[in-house]
Amino acid sequence: MFLADVEPVLRLPTTLPSDVLLAALRAAGEETRLRILALLSEGELSVSDLTDILGQSQPRISRHLKLLAEAGLVRRSREGAWAFFRLDETGAGGAFAASLAAWLDRTDPVLIADRERLAAVRGTRAEVAQAYFASVARDWDRLRSLHVPDEAVEAAVEAAVGKGTPGSLLDLGTGTGRMLQRIAPKFGRAVGVDANHAMLAVARANLEAAGLARVELRQGDIYALPFPRGSFDLVVIHQVLHFLDDPGRAVREAAAMLAPGGRLIVVDFAPHEMEFLRTEHAHRRLGFSRAQIAGWFAESGLACDLSDEITLAGGGSGQLPVMLWRGCDRRVQSDPMPRRTNLEVA
Repeated sequence: MFLADVEPVLRLPTTLPSDVLLAALRAAGEETRLRILALLSEGELSVSDLTDILGQSQPRISRHLKLLAEAGLVRRSREGAWAFFRLDETGAGGAFAASLAAWLDRTDPVLIADRERLAAVRGTRAEVAQAYFASVARDWDRLRSLHVPDEAVEAAVEAAVGKGTPGSLLDLGTGTGRMLQRIAPKFGRAVGVDANHAMLAVARANLEAAGLARVELRQGDIYALPFPRGSFDLVVIHQVLHFLDDPGRAVREAAAMLAPGGRLIVVDFAPHEMEFLRTEHAHRRLGFSRAQIAGWFAESGLACDLSDEITLAGGGSGQLPVMLWRGCDRRVQSDPMPRRTNLEVA
């Protein structure tokens, strides 16, 4: 029913012990579970998404997912009261599941119908995202008018990142997912974390619209990240620190996520006196000095190799100067990222 014309031997990207392979085959060897793997190969989905797409009860879908997770084919993450699932790309089981999904015949009527319902689910997410932006558009535009355009900031971050690596990226306080849209394609794995479930819903819709449905999104505490130490080659904190009570602690936690030789990029405001941002927009800090961020880097074992204001070609920076800092983990001297003495953007 499902298989297209394929080569006689399945070429897995890795090997599996026989007991693990048998467990994976048993878990995947059922029609609904195979359909679930096909859907999850398109990106992360919640239990509710899968019940809507497959037309089955929540307990039944949950049972299928439990079996797939126990076999190491899919991975579960919590987001408040929600549970999201994706292929476990960190393990051999996920590689096996991805290979199975690649074998499936995309012209099969059952799978075509599943993808059509998946598109409808994503369309609903996009509508929710648009409604959110409509509700905050006026304040959003006012804030953006105070500093250099977002495009200039994003271009400066891309320049500081360089070509990227086959490694991994962590975007803290990912918000609408815009920074992930710009730099996630440079990395083999990209993860965004935000404390706000509504904002993650917006990010998920935006990433799907940009064709980046396989980027991971997680709800989490920036002070206690749900990842092993040393898991990422690049960590980005973009316009987040000024909302925090203890930004230094957040920098230390971010630095702990870095693999040896990894980089941490921080983008935030330079010191300013716009008090209305405290009262109207929940800013805890009115910007940060070069020395302040560099000091937190040093405390976290990072060498600050870039600390510049982002300006336009004509020298304009807006009423709120935006700064970019980059710290390099001292444990390993890796190939240097591009160095610019001034983050001027055309």
